[in-house]
Amino acid sequence: MNSSCTPPSDGTSCADADGLSALYCGLSRLVIGPHHHDADAARAVSLLLVSVVALSAIALRFVDKDWRVWRDVRLAMEGAFDRVPDISDLVRLPPLDDDDDGDDGRKEKTRRVAAYAGPSPPLIDPADPTTIRCFSPSTLERLGTVPNLTAEQVADLALRSRNAQASWRGTTFPQRRRVLRTLQRYVVAHVDEICRLCALDSGKTQVDALLGEILTTCEKARTLLHHGETWLEDSARDVNPMMTHKRAYVRYSPLGVLGIIAPWNYPFHNMMNHVLSGIFSGNGVVTKCSEHTAWSSVYFHSVCRAALEANGHDPELVQLCTGMADAGRALVACPHVDKIFFTGSPDVGRHVMAGAAPHLKPVVLELGGKDAMVFCEDVKLSDVIPWAMRGCFQNSGQNCIGVERLFVYESIAKDFLEAMAGRVSSMRQACPLSDDRVDCGAMVMDRQCDLIQALVDDAVVKGAKVHCGGKRNASVGGQFYMPTLLSGVTPDMRIWKEEVFGPIMCVVTVPGDSDETCVQMVNDCPFGLGSSVYSASPSRALAIGSQFNTGMFTANDFGVNYLIQSLPFGGVKESGFGRFSGPEGLRACCLERSIVVDRIPGVKTSIPSAIDYPMNTKQGMGFGKGLIKLFYGDNLWTKVQGIVDLIKHG
Repeated sequence: MNSSCTPPSDGTSCADADGLSALYCGLSRLVIGPHHHDADAARAVSLLLVSVVALSAIALRFVDKDWRVWRDVRLAMEGAFDRVPDISDLVRLPPLDDDDDGDDGRKEKTRRVAAYAGPSPPLIDPADPTTIRCFSPSTLERLGTVPNLTAEQVADLALRSRNAQASWRGTTFPQRRRVLRTLQRYVVAHVDEICRLCALDSGKTQVDALLGEILTTCEKARTLLHHGETWLEDSARDVNPMMTHKRAYVRYSPLGVLGIIAPWNYPFHNMMNHVLSGIFSGNGVVTKCSEHTAWSSVYFHSVCRAALEANGHDPELVQLCTGMADAGRALVACPHVDKIFFTGSPDVGRHVMAGAAPHLKPVVLELGGKDAMVFCEDVKLSDVIPWAMRGCFQNSGQNCIGVERLFVYESIAKDFLEAMAGRVSSMRQACPLSDDRVDCGAMVMDRQCDLIQALVDDAVVKGAKVHCGGKRNASVGGQFYMPTLLSGVTPDMRIWKEEVFGPIMCVVTVPGDSDETCVQMVNDCPFGLGSSVYSASPSRALAIGSQFNTGMFTANDFGVNYLIQSLPFGGVKESGFGRFSGPEGLRACCLERSIVVDRIPGVKTSIPSAIDYPMNTKQGMGFGKGLIKLFYGDNLWTKVQGIVDLIKHG
């Protein structure tokens, strides 16, 4: 007979066992089968099984700490089974077909607008200052009107948001994720419509809208859905030896209402970016959109409100302010707004700071830049030329992280300029909705064309060479500036340090192929937002870029800092301060509250009689010095003296 079937020496068997032995037997049957009744074998097998399970659980705990396995499983299940509503029927987009009024009707509209004196019609009609007229920059066609809000109306919108936020701040993260998934579902299903709205209102090409408006917004939502709750979890902090009986952590609580002053270059993303992070962190959001892209902003805003309403939340949580500069000033000064996020020029940023200062209101400023792209002599030109084109001409150069200074090492500069001249001169311009072959769109603001012209003219007078472009594109109509290639740019020119924000490729030659000289030239700039270096040696690229005084850097790539939404976005110097995106940006929407609680029930801090009131100075000083010696003395003898002092004076 097999020994495993032999009863134990004490005469008992698994069938006769009770208590812990019965548990062992039960576990062993799961592993070695029901016909083995040796209690000792059962005990050994079951202990082994329990040990394996325990060690696996411990190992998984450490793995999960870094990899967040359970979180990923939970979020995957939530996204798979919690189907969000379709809000398409709740959002009324304007008609976008080019032939709504027939070709003749559209041409007639353009002719009527063109009757205004000057290349760009005024936004405010003197006969009706309560409304803003909206025009397409690529055709000067009138799109519609929006209200020009007063300070009182702005304050009323902010108060509505604050009232709605009182209940929204109590929502759970799954509830907030549901709203974000609703928004994401709508965006993915309406890519073409959103791109055409952006093209019509801001003059950008539809591909630029796809990359700069849709792709970045979808990634922002995906990142918050996946990481947002983790970033806003209570953050445990270490305690000192004196406070070992306490548990300390930071809690990220909603601030209340965020005031957003958004620019005109990316009307969809610049609104959605802050709405997504603002409502996910439990806040209300009031956005002051640019008066130059207010027409499309009204429709984008309706998408946000529809997503809240469809999920049973108060749509008043998000508000849109349309108006001129006075509306922005009113938002900054509004007592119902707790923090301002501003994106724009340094000059306006200073006014925002000045407006917030009397109210001690915090601000985050993203003020643009003059980003540098560096091509070392060891690069392959055919590989880097597409990056130079994308960096300089995406969104017609109206991009805060667009490349405004292209540093090319001397030994490859001539070949680079010869290759680039043909590429730039072949770029096509037209109304983004009238032609499928458009490379470079219009300028949102007509006065930006004047600024670009002044910078180019100054550079030419001081010795720069225009290889192609260098002037308005009068053959197209609308607010177009020709894609321009400019070389020979030197530090004495305005364009070296002033932001262009237009389709200008400024090529600077790095003498002697010197990395050290290159670093000095790049840092000779009042701005410091993004930067990139291309080299056949990644370590060399990183070594050069690590010396740049910028908030962001990329080796052998361009613009991916912003597509990786787990990274904070922002700059230094004239490029502003504060961050959005990443955990830093999401937490910037919160009040960081320091929390301390008892670690062990019943163990609490008490005040020793030596330092209690009424105070005995001699006894109190002796006791206090004993504490300092014990906890901060640098040797054992000092700590022993501290213990003696505590006993003596305690």
